[in-house]
Amino acid sequence: MRIVATIEARMRSSRLPGKVLKTILGRPMLALMIERLRKSNRVDAVSIATTTDKSCDVIETLANELQIGCYRGSEDDVLDRVLQTAKHSKADLIVELTGDCPLLDPTIVDCVIDAFLANKVDYCSNGLIETYPRGMDVQVFPVSVLEKVAELTQQPEDREHVSLYIYEHPDMFRLLNVESKIPGGSSDVRLTVDTEEDFELVSRIYEELYPINSDFGLQDILNLLSQRPDLQAINRHVQQKAVR
Repeated sequence: MRIVATIEARMRSSRLPGKVLKTILGRPMLALMIERLRKSNRVDAVSIATTTDKSCDVIETLANELQIGCYRGSEDDVLDRVLQTAKHSKADLIVELTGDCPLLDPTIVDCVIDAFLANKVDYCSNGLIETYPRGMDVQVFPVSVLEKVAELTQQPEDREHVSLYIYEHPDMFRLLNVESKIPGGSSDVRLTVDTEEDFELVSRIYEELYPINSDFGLQDILNLLSQRPDLQAINRHVQQKAVR
């Protein structure tokens, strides 16, 4: 089974345009995410799912520089964009990720993949019940499942949010959630990048941890935030956009 991580990334994001290429420690945020993802023991390949809009030429250029796959498709039909990215990468299993998660921990990616492989399910995620910080989101499902969804729905929300139809139909698909084993939970921590405040926090975390240990994980991040509550306060007020 060939396992491919697809990263949805574009330059025209509504809240923070161009965020995926904003620089941290002199490097594009997306490149740092890919560096972390390459440390996964389960992912066979990484491919960026970007758009045909000319603004995304720079994303394709970065993919070429990093020698990873890149497929360019519809701006709005993200479901088809991810599906075609997976097919072009000859994937059997999709690890669906978004390019606004530069702190993604590869051990969590492997944990969700392992849970999928160990159980007879159609979809495995660590977000059905939120016990991880926003920004550690991993969704795993076969290409065949996404092909089925593509045939079943043309609703704009379903096409924009790739996995939405799957986890909203537990009557049709076997679902599995992976919960965090971190004592006390950490779901109130926000480690994704949608706003300038989010980007400031993520940048500060990288500046504190990366020079000491480039392999820092979620526990290292949480330890830092517990010692520095001023950091977590940077984006505490930011609300996640609702899917519906």
